[in-house]
Amino acid sequence: MNIPFFTSILMSLVLALLGMAFYTLMERKFLGYFHLRKGPNKVGLMGLPQPFADAIKLFVKEQAKPTPSNQMPFLFAPTMGLILALMMWVIYPHSHQSFFLQFSVLYFLCVSSMNVYTTFLAGWSSNSKYALLGALRGVAQTISYEVSMSLIMLSALIMLTTMDFTKMSYMSWIALMFMPLATVWFITNLAETNRTPFDFAEGESELVSGFNVEYSSGLFALIFMAEYANILVMSLFTSVIFFSTLLPLMSDIILVLETMALATLFVWVRATYPRMRYDHLMNLTWKSFLPLSLALLILCAPLVTLM
Repeated sequence: MNIPFFTSILMSLVLALLGMAFYTLMERKFLGYFHLRKGPNKVGLMGLPQPFADAIKLFVKEQAKPTPSNQMPFLFAPTMGLILALMMWVIYPHSHQSFFLQFSVLYFLCVSSMNVYTTFLAGWSSNSKYALLGALRGVAQTISYEVSMSLIMLSALIMLTTMDFTKMSYMSWIALMFMPLATVWFITNLAETNRTPFDFAEGESELVSGFNVEYSSGLFALIFMAEYANILVMSLFTSVIFFSTLLPLMSDIILVLETMALATLFVWVRATYPRMRYDHLMNLTWKSFLPLSLALLILCAPLVTLM
């Protein structure tokens, strides 16, 4: 008997939030060992309840709102960010789905492109020069990298011949051919999720934390949760698009392991690389990734006709 539609959606969202919470703990633990120190280890057994302690601390604190801010957009922006991040988990391609979306890739692109509005709305509604500058930089960065991200995904979709995440599979030799494309896609994901070395929207040294500088307590927690939920969901879809095989849906365990490996790579990059210069960031996408993705797109189209 199939699980009812709303129960399946609710379970996916609750598990996504739990996964996001413990991913933050994993990042803090890994960063600690990368830096030859201990991560969180005081709360409970080995610091495992730390995400719950952080959540209680943030949501219980008093919510401070700047007097000159636009109150309704100020409150709405973090909520919208988390809702958009959770909406992408609806199309998680596991083997016991209660429904299937035929054009799930289009759904993914539409929802992910809306994240620009949450960043800009948060910076503009704060009515702070630092928040607005951070929002403008974040919007310019996200829009720029979305162009190359869409073209890279288009090349993969031509080879996969489907827009349904549950039907994506191809031969191993194609997966090997896509490794350079997957590398460019991963770097683009770092920029899309505002992660090191592309965390210019949250540049503490230049913008006192960027677009979220006026946020605190619960609203800051919502922005934080949206960012980490996006990291996990991008790792998940990277596994599905670029590392699919002829196994039936890769099996759920393999998919989860690949997703966690890619999510760990996000942390590894953060511990390894310093922040880039902003002009280098823009040159990377417009002068390197965009021509490369266009060239690969031109090559993939005739290759499909020969297969």
